[in-house]
Amino acid sequence: MTSAGRRIVAAAEELFYNRGITAVGVDLIAERSGVTKRTLYNQFGSKDHLVATYLAGRDQRWRSLVRAAVDASNTPIEAVTAPFEALRTWSVTNTRGCAFINALAEIPDPSHPAHRIAANQKLWLLNLFKELATTAGCSHPATVATQLLVLHEGAVATQPLPLDSLPESTDLARVLVQASTSPRH
Repeated sequence: MTSAGRRIVAAAEELFYNRGITAVGVDLIAERSGVTKRTLYNQFGSKDHLVATYLAGRDQRWRSLVRAAVDASNTPIEAVTAPFEALRTWSVTNTRGCAFINALAEIPDPSHPAHRIAANQKLWLLNLFKELATTAGCSHPATVATQLLVLHEGAVATQPLPLDSLPESTDLARVLVQASTSPRH
């Protein structure tokens, strides 16, 4: 990506995340990034593609953070709840909730490229929880994975409110994992 392209994505990310995707036009993104609309369209082709690029970048950073938290876990059981620890780190600089939940609400068309990226991010997390629950020896890993995803997304969705549900969600996630882990003899 060119330096102009990186500036456009940086401006779009800040604007889309803080103001909403549908509330932000290409004129404002071009102005904030110091390029012309023509340059923006030459780089991305459309606002839809720019939105998809923005979400793909966030998705890549989020997955890297989660993978690092999983890799830093000391036990397979601890790894199952590592995405909650990653969320604690992520939330420090991402205080307006989940960009993917926001995008799904703003772009309901499943054929839109940004909608697919946001939906795939949620499915990836569900599948990761299932994989980690299986490795940890949880009974019914698919059920545990769904429960963990609901807890995780609840913590994300309530983030903009003046309450901190992440510690309780993390504790409950640990209880669920420990309760579903079959004893090893």
